Amino acid sequence: MSFILMILLLLTAGAFFGAAETALTAASKPLMHQLEDQGDPRAKTVMALLERRERLISTMLLGNILSNTAAGALTTSAMIDAFGENGVAYATGIVTVIVVVYGEILPKTYALLNANSMSLRTGGIVAALVWICRPYTIAVEFFVNGALRLAGIATEQTITAQQILAELRGTIEMQMGEKKVKEEVKHERAMLRSVLDLTGVEVGEIIIHRKKVVTIDADLPIADIIEQVAASPYSRIPLWREQPDNIVGMLHAKNLLRAIDSADGKIGRFDVVALATPPWFIPNTTKLLDQMNAFRARREHFALVVDEYGAMMGIVTLEDIIEEIVGDIRDEHDVAVPGIRPQADGGYLIDGSVTLRDLNREMEWNLPDDKASTIAGLVLHEARTIPDPGQKFLFHGFRFEVLRRQRNQLTLVRVTPPRAPSLKTNKAA
Repeated sequence: MSFILMILLLLTAGAFFGAAETALTAASKPLMHQLEDQGDPRAKTVMALLERRERLISTMLLGNILSNTAAGALTTSAMIDAFGENGVAYATGIVTVIVVVYGEILPKTYALLNANSMSLRTGGIVAALVWICRPYTIAVEFFVNGALRLAGIATEQTITAQQILAELRGTIEMQMGEKKVKEEVKHERAMLRSVLDLTGVEVGEIIIHRKKVVTIDADLPIADIIEQVAASPYSRIPLWREQPDNIVGMLHAKNLLRAIDSADGKIGRFDVVALATPPWFIPNTTKLLDQMNAFRARREHFALVVDEYGAMMGIVTLEDIIEEIVGDIRDEHDVAVPGIRPQADGGYLIDGSVTLRDLNREMEWNLPDDKASTIAGLVLHEARTIPDPGQKFLFHGFRFEVLRRQRNQLTLVRVTPPRAPSLKTNKAA
């Protein structure tokens, strides 16, 4: 009976080593880091083990192999005593089945399903075993690293910033893309994606085009300027002279109101350009994260975007960058511009100026935005021509139909998302 009990204890020890190794290697490092910051000593132990994975794995493998080998040897000895030479075959079959099922598959499956909780429960015991086996693991680590170096294989793992960002994106898509949580965290997932994209998106991709920018001729009579400022929904308005691209200042509505109040009704006595702040020009290739930091440093909310030739392309504001993260922000003075209108047939009527980033974020689409920034630009890029109203195309699994065009600008497009994975791409419909 003691013989059987010893074999069971060895098999149980082997199962423990296998389960502990699986749980600790599969545990969520970000979760353990968060628990460690909250003061959980068990999480601190787990993080210390994960910092030296080589020693952890060496210890767990040593314990697993010793336990299972000893259990096999004792079982073989018992079977030989009972059945003679045939006992070797019986022992091999019995031990193989028990080790595979009881010592490997069952405990490791449980560990995978409960990796975080099991890591916290077993971390202390494993840490003690790693410390006891430290001379062995150090020797093994030295031998293995030496062999790898002789083979020309680097033993130091280097992680680049791009790899970290890619891992974060993968974690977001994997953890927040599950069906049971997808709808609940749809907005949060979009926000996290956008935060990671700040370093890779240029302001030229999110600008308000100059055709949509409200500007005022600084040479107009002051009464006309006041009237236009009062009629505008914006608090900051660019002033120009001679030609619209020649911006000479940024007029803030509050500064104008203060000047009117201090003038005691004699509004013809002050120069509106003197009330304006100098314009701030930035290149269209500036990254969103850099621009947001620049806004904070300068304590400004408004910048004029120019291309490589110095021509004005449009404007970008701090609110525009924040909207890239949290989504559209509207207040009671915003102008409601129709952009996306769903149709009964599952398609959408979309203004040509709607950006691909907004579409991908709001509609959970995956249209490429590396060659064009708007839906109209994507159609032009893929069609390789300026299509006429009524023309239909099939790109990236989506159907596009040009509904309205003004001169060379596509102003309205019907977009029908794919309904089946077999839909072919990049062919005219």
